[in-house]
Amino acid sequence: MSNHPANLALRFLLELAALGGLAYWGWTEHQGPVRWLLGVGLPFSAAIVWGAFRVPADHGKGLVAVPGWLRLLLEAVVLGGAVAALALAGATTAARLLGAALIIHYLVSWDRIRLLLRAR
Repeated sequence: MSNHPANLALRFLLELAALGGLAYWGWTEHQGPVRWLLGVGLPFSAAIVWGAFRVPADHGKGLVAVPGWLRLLLEAVVLGGAVAALALAGATTAARLLGAALIIHYLVSWDRIRLLLRAR
């Protein structure tokens, strides 16, 4: 089910929303040079790390092959961090919606989670 086009589209939108949430937090909660560092640099860095560390069995070639559990941990940090960042920035409705969409996505993607946990 995790490779269904609708779920892949949801996953892509969740990734974009997570980067947007990190940018929103960095830009709205800070001032001066830190605003630029966190509002622009944090989501940019997260996107670089997101694309660089891949599990070969998970339909992707990255710069660095990692075990599946590490990829899931990376996803939890980036996606969960975006939910927390939105909540900290006062965008509680957006945080709740993103969190609920993440839960739905991972419930539907149980086969991908199983694959990642088995991948070395």
